[in-house]
Amino acid sequence: MTAFVESPLQLLCAVEAHAAGHAGPRTRVLARADVPALTAGVDAVRALGLPGDLDVDLAPVPRHLPHDVVVVGDPFSGAFQSALVRTLRPPTRIVVVDDGLATLDLAHRLTSGSSLVRIGAPPGSLRFGLGALAALRMRRVAEAGGLSLCTALPLDPDLRAWLRLLGIDVLEHGFEWLQGRPPAEAPAERTVVVGSALAADGLLHPDRYLAWVRGVAADGPVRYVPHRRHDPRVTALLEQVPGIEVDAPGAPVEIRLRGLRPGQRVVTLPSAAALTLSRLLVPRGVTVTPHAVPEAWWTDRATPEQRHRLRAAHELAVHAAAAPVAGPPPRVVLPAAS
Repeated sequence: MTAFVESPLQLLCAVEAHAAGHAGPRTRVLARADVPALTAGVDAVRALGLPGDLDVDLAPVPRHLPHDVVVVGDPFSGAFQSALVRTLRPPTRIVVVDDGLATLDLAHRLTSGSSLVRIGAPPGSLRFGLGALAALRMRRVAEAGGLSLCTALPLDPDLRAWLRLLGIDVLEHGFEWLQGRPPAEAPAERTVVVGSALAADGLLHPDRYLAWVRGVAADGPVRYVPHRRHDPRVTALLEQVPGIEVDAPGAPVEIRLRGLRPGQRVVTLPSAAALTLSRLLVPRGVTVTPHAVPEAWWTDRATPEQRHRLRAAHELAVHAAAAPVAGPPPRVVLPAAS
């Protein structure tokens, strides 16, 4: 089995899928070589002690996919979609692992019949056409009983039911492989702020984002973990703030923060990390506090679809942080690609 991953979270979730037996007896994970943060991610998962029947290598996404089992972290990736469409005989089985909030987008697009085009992507007929062809291929694999979604994110019951009607098998995990690794050292600071890519992506005003982090630090020492897509200027300014210790970006936050102790807390903006860290840490007495994005923080580049997506993510994160295993998550309807 071959896995194609393009981010640290995808890498970790591919290992989780293999360890849970959802991928096959032997797995080769190909981490996209031109993504800088993946080097640190590969080092981090190797340091945990990989299963003996799993290998991780840095490599480009190939032009064609194998015909047996494929694990993919980002079905919205142009590189993956091109390989999927170019392959004359599609894989007999595709296992999709988490790629942050894009996993929820994917689930809604597969059930709505939409093209696999990322929210916020520049419009274009060629890109839309490639996404439509990739979606058609994936739905045909699902109709043959070969498409699975292996996720740690909460899916509401209606969405699960629609996925299963399409033939998509939903496989849940709670980072069992990671939780079985040797204990990790916890940061000394009581509060950890998990950085967001929203400012670096031009969706939030940097001064509002900086003020938010400084405000959290006003209550006591803070460890700041930048997002892999961080704005170096913002990070440099935070390094100058007394009471804020800034880490280097790189390894998945789920690996880095798994050693947090009862009484410590994680503060985030709406993100997949708010959901995954709630799954990992809240049952152990660690508080996860998701903050909504005020309207005044958004820039003109933030589309209504993106704002809606982040509001929906905040609702899910609040639910997960309050009761990670109790009751169904709130129903979330994401906008279709235009």
